Amino acid sequence: MEEGDPGEGQMGTPAPIGVRRAVPRGSSLRPELLAPPPAALSPQEAAERLNSVVPVKLTISSRTDAGVHALSNAAHLDVQRRSGQPPFSPEVLAKALNTHLRHPAIRVLQAFRVPSDFHARYSATSRTYLYRLATGCPQPDQLSVFEQNRCWALRADLDVAAMEEAAQHLLGTHDFSAFQSAGSPTTSSVRTLRRASVSPDLPSPFVLPQESRRLRFWSLEFESQSFLYRQVRRMTAVLVAVGLGALTPAQVKMILESRDPLGRHQTRVAPAHGLFLKSVLYGGHGDLATGNPAWAQWDRQPDDFSPETRGPKAGGLE
Repeated sequence: MEEGDPGEGQMGTPAPIGVRRAVPRGSSLRPELLAPPPAALSPQEAAERLNSVVPVKLTISSRTDAGVHALSNAAHLDVQRRSGQPPFSPEVLAKALNTHLRHPAIRVLQAFRVPSDFHARYSATSRTYLYRLATGCPQPDQLSVFEQNRCWALRADLDVAAMEEAAQHLLGTHDFSAFQSAGSPTTSSVRTLRRASVSPDLPSPFVLPQESRRLRFWSLEFESQSFLYRQVRRMTAVLVAVGLGALTPAQVKMILESRDPLGRHQTRVAPAHGLFLKSVLYGGHGDLATGNPAWAQWDRQPDDFSPETRGPKAGGLE
């Protein structure tokens, strides 16, 4: 489910003797133009082709809705080879998974050996989501085709100072019920938002010079150990409403304190295609982002907001 990371739950059980627990780190994009070829497999199906003696289950760190991208996701799996066969090296494992995947929008970047009690979802200490906006776009279809599934196109400019002020009300530990979509499996809606920022983004390399004079790109980033279902997209929609003048920063605080997910403003959800899972960090389990072995922290919709129409949807590496 999109930004529906676990806030609580059972930790991963130790792997049986003889089983190597590995973490493949991957990235993915989900443009509709990149339909998987008939021979392409899902990450789970690719893992099942490793000929493990015991069934292989790929566990993803963060599940996302269709249309959401992942710049860097993580998963764990246990692979037990036949007697006498050496364990897969991380390099061989990553290559084997990519060979079976054959998917234009998904690839495994690296693999690591981790302790048998490691769990890709429950061991994560930090998740960061990035949401991209493009302003100054009269119509979504006038945006470069290479950007149409990578950001939320808005006609008007944004009052970024007001958005930054509103974002300050969201920081810290709160009951985020007002920003939770129906169908979340969590029992507690209390989360700690460590970072909520609004900053200018670099000009897109896919936009022509004459277009870049009127188009501006913005990035919203949110960091927490875990998020509620669609929390990031609903917070983004509210902050954009502030930027467009439809809400004030003070109203964002009122929305948060209302704990009402069905209020007039907080039922809006930002489009999925502007959201990216940027990073998942694990304290004390090595640096997944760089491959450092040290045990250190691992590192075409109109302007109107889209109302929710569906419940949670399970996904994988997107």
